[in-house]
Amino acid sequence: MKVLILGATGATGRLVVNQLLLNGHEVNAFLRSGSEEKLAKEIISNPNLYVIPRPVLEMSDKELEKHLEGCGAIISTLGHNLSFRGVYGPPRQLVTDSIQKLTKVIQNRNNSESVRMILMSTVGCKNEDLQETRSFSARCVFFLLRYLLPPHSDNEKAVNYLQSTIGQNHSTIDWVAVRPDTLTNEADISPYAIYASPIHSLFKPGKTSRINVAHFIAELISNKLTWSQWKGQMPVVYNAEFLQ
Repeated sequence: MKVLILGATGATGRLVVNQLLLNGHEVNAFLRSGSEEKLAKEIISNPNLYVIPRPVLEMSDKELEKHLEGCGAIISTLGHNLSFRGVYGPPRQLVTDSIQKLTKVIQNRNNSESVRMILMSTVGCKNEDLQETRSFSARCVFFLLRYLLPPHSDNEKAVNYLQSTIGQNHSTIDWVAVRPDTLTNEADISPYAIYASPIHSLFKPGKTSRINVAHFIAELISNKLTWSQWKGQMPVVYNAEFLQ
């Protein structure tokens, strides 16, 4: 499959790119100009990788339609840089605006084939379809995060857009929002488990290695049964060692 990925040079994004290439997919990767050095040499030299050295929000709809040609899936691992400018500067809705722009291009083009869209989100975003609940103290914390930290609000809006606007029965877009808990950096894939909703609380979080998130996202692309199981849902990924 040809896969379009946003956030390809991020800490998780480059692991996703590697997993996709290992599985034999063609990857169109949006990168900021000059960020190619963040990808390993064996990745950047892979013949199945095509680098697009401009972010989605700087491209016209016609340019995006060209890059979407033949793509069966879109993956977003976009995130805000952990700096004052990255958190509070523009674009405040980096993830939401990018997802909305791509979905509108997909809907407006003359192509009836369905596209898979995978959004890497966070366990901090609720699955409203399952009416997930939180404790009063957790609701207070997330209320403050929503108004004090724009990236959290951005993640929530992106998820809400997929749930409420795209929905479960869209004619050309199917989606999954992957929710890791506290992210860790590990070198190798380890046993992990997938749940429909969080089993840990805000105050006693679980952990999820980035490489396991990347492996699961690649499985959603490569394995039809995995995609069928989680389509239209918001699976939560936990490292198995933290479930004991």
